[in-house]
Amino acid sequence: MKKIFKLILNTIPRPVLIRLSYVVRPVLAFLLKGETYTDPIDGKSFKTFLPYGYGNQRNNVLSPSTLSLERHRLLWLFLQNETDFFKTEINSNTSKLNVLHFAPEQAFYKRFKNLKHLNYTTTDLESPLADVKADICNLPFKANSYDIILCNHVLEHIPDDKKAMHELYRILKPGGMAILQIPQDLNREFTFEDDSITDKDERAKIFGQYDHVRIYGRDYFEKLRKIGFKVEEVDYTSTLTKEQIAKYCLANGEIIPVCLK
Repeated sequence: MKKIFKLILNTIPRPVLIRLSYVVRPVLAFLLKGETYTDPIDGKSFKTFLPYGYGNQRNNVLSPSTLSLERHRLLWLFLQNETDFFKTEINSNTSKLNVLHFAPEQAFYKRFKNLKHLNYTTTDLESPLADVKADICNLPFKANSYDIILCNHVLEHIPDDKKAMHELYRILKPGGMAILQIPQDLNREFTFEDDSITDKDERAKIFGQYDHVRIYGRDYFEKLRKIGFKVEEVDYTSTLTKEQIAKYCLANGEIIPVCLK
C-alpha cells in the first residue's frame, strides 16, 4: 500500500487528487472502521490510519475520513481547546471574524465554511477549493484586513518566503492571529536552502518533497519576528497525555507557530 500511495502522490497533480479524493474517501473510511485510532476532527475511529509521504512514507498518519495529517489534527485540537475560533455566539456587540485560509485543506474546508460567525475566504494559485486565485507574494487584499490567517505548509514552497511573510503581516489586522505551520527540523539550528537545486528528484531527496525549496530550522521563529510578528512557539502536544497523542496519531513535539500583530 505504501508504494501505491507514494506513486499516486508523485504522479497525479494535487488539484486532480483533491477531486478524486471525494470519491475514494468514503470507501476507505468504511473499509478501515475500528476503535484503535480516532480523528478528533470528525470523531470517527479506525483500526488503522493510512501511510503518507512524497519521499519517505510515514505509517499510520492519514485519516481515512477527513484525510487529515498529524499537523491538521493538532491544529484542530489547538483551535478547539485554546482559542475562540469555534465560538459561534454573534450579537449586536460582536462582528464576524474575517478569516483567510491559504491552500485550504479538505479536512477543514467545509467545516470552516459552515461556521456562520466567520467571513471565511480561501486563496491559492491552483487549488479548486480557492475562492481567490492569488500569489502569496503579491496579495490582492487590503492592509489590516484579516483577524485570522491560516497558512500551513505553504512557505516551504515559496522561493521568496521573506516577501510572502511581509505580505502576511501586511494583511493581518493589529491584534490578529496568523498560524503559519511549516515542515520543520527542530534538530537543525539554521534553515537550509540552495537555489541551484532544480531537479525534482534531487529536491525530493534533499528537501523531502519535489516542490519544496528549503528545510526550515529552529531559526524560523526568529525570521517571523524580524518581519514584525510576535511569535508564540506552542508545543501543544506537551499538554496532552501519551494516550491522546497515540489515539489521535499526532507528531509528539511538533510546534505550532502562533503569530500575533
